[in-house]
Amino acid sequence: MAVGLLTFRNYGLSWDEPLFYDYANSLGYAYSPAAWFSGNFNLENAYGASGTDHANRGPAYILIAHPVVSVLESFGMDNASAWHLVNFFTFQIGVYLLYRLSKKWMSKPAALASSALFAWQPLLWGHAFINPKDIPFLVFFLAAICFGFEMADSIAENKKISITKIILAAFFLGIATSIRVLGPLAGVLVSIYALSQFKKDSALIFIKQLTIYIVLTIFVTFIVWPYLWTSPLQKFIEVFGFMSANPTQLKVLFNGNIYLANELPRRYLPVLLGFTLTEPVWLLFFIGLFLGIWKSNNKQRLTLILILLWFSIPAAYVILRKPPMYDGFRHFLFMLPPIFIFAGFAFEKIFDTVKTRWAVISFVLILLLPGIYGALKLHPYEYAYYNSFAGGTSSAFRTYETEYWLTCYREALLDFDQKAPPGSQLFIKREPYIAAYYASPSITIRDYRTELAQIKTGDFVLVNTRTNEDRSTFRDAPVFLSVQRGKAIFCEIKQIP
Repeated sequence: MAVGLLTFRNYGLSWDEPLFYDYANSLGYAYSPAAWFSGNFNLENAYGASGTDHANRGPAYILIAHPVVSVLESFGMDNASAWHLVNFFTFQIGVYLLYRLSKKWMSKPAALASSALFAWQPLLWGHAFINPKDIPFLVFFLAAICFGFEMADSIAENKKISITKIILAAFFLGIATSIRVLGPLAGVLVSIYALSQFKKDSALIFIKQLTIYIVLTIFVTFIVWPYLWTSPLQKFIEVFGFMSANPTQLKVLFNGNIYLANELPRRYLPVLLGFTLTEPVWLLFFIGLFLGIWKSNNKQRLTLILILLWFSIPAAYVILRKPPMYDGFRHFLFMLPPIFIFAGFAFEKIFDTVKTRWAVISFVLILLLPGIYGALKLHPYEYAYYNSFAGGTSSAFRTYETEYWLTCYREALLDFDQKAPPGSQLFIKREPYIAAYYASPSITIRDYRTELAQIKTGDFVLVNTRTNEDRSTFRDAPVFLSVQRGKAIFCEIKQIP
């Protein structure tokens, strides 16, 4: 956490952030009694400038986070940095929840080691700052599982209803459902787990608990998702269908070829899972999977199978159903925690075998080192990480997507402000509002797509390398400056000859 507090200002705005945060700024309208009784209340006003894009995206996380961001801004912090700090704190809560859940099956040191391995994945570390959609969903889905299991355990142990635990479990499931319609999967897994703990002498309590849990979850989902207010069931089904289809015209660079997002091969997810997590992860997972299942009794084995389903159901859906995919597999980051839970069993075996404390610490540090080194090498573009199996990010460049969210605009603009002549015109190939956030008043930001005809000799063009766009945009123009790590170029500013 200390590292994040020292570096959170280094991260640039991502493609998805500005309009999503504008949505956060507008949401207060939906909860304003003055607006309700004004006589001209219009729910569309709560969706911000990107209502057509974001209205059906559940705003629960930004609704919760926005007041904290406002407090940070009141102390002089800029909007992007405030959001990045809050996003990072949210991820840290997820790390704690992974530790808390893992302790259910293993020792505290093993749970701590698996949580550290999770926390120091460059892919997750980078997204922790710049991704206000998928990381919060991961965290709240994890919380729904963690508190849902604790709720079921409480009933089984005490044979009475624990309202506090039910409220916690329902709250986090409701928030997760609002963020993404895949949230109810956590509720299904929790319900199956609760059923596995069921005892005949507590049947009435079990039925009451499950009923209260479901009703409260629906209530929370409804309250924090204004889009549902006009027609809850119809709107939810509509969103579920839309998100399942995930219509998009985006192109994706994969294995050196450019595909439409809905035409990617089935190997897309398995390849990225293998290349974007650090080298020890999958070895630890498979060892831990064997140890966890083998050493467990039947009751615990069933529980661990549910944890495995948390990963395998979304993975199977992607591989078999082939929904449109883009931006790596960020929409499915929520399925990663089980990998690290099972890795914890491997850590536990190591701790049981190696008795010397310093030897254990050294071994764990060696396993964490690839992630720490990768993060340091790529900062602040950690999410563009590829492991040595892919040859590192430098080798993955031009073969797979690397810095696909344009966060390099921050570094490019700060550098450009120092080097460019005053009064320069900078045309932005994609998302000019990101560049405008970091540009000094002496630089004029122009939209390349709508103002292309006005480019003249001496002007500059900022282009990113997503799907190799730089190769098709003024290919032969000299590069004025570039943002890169190693041989991987993330964006370039070219000057028109």
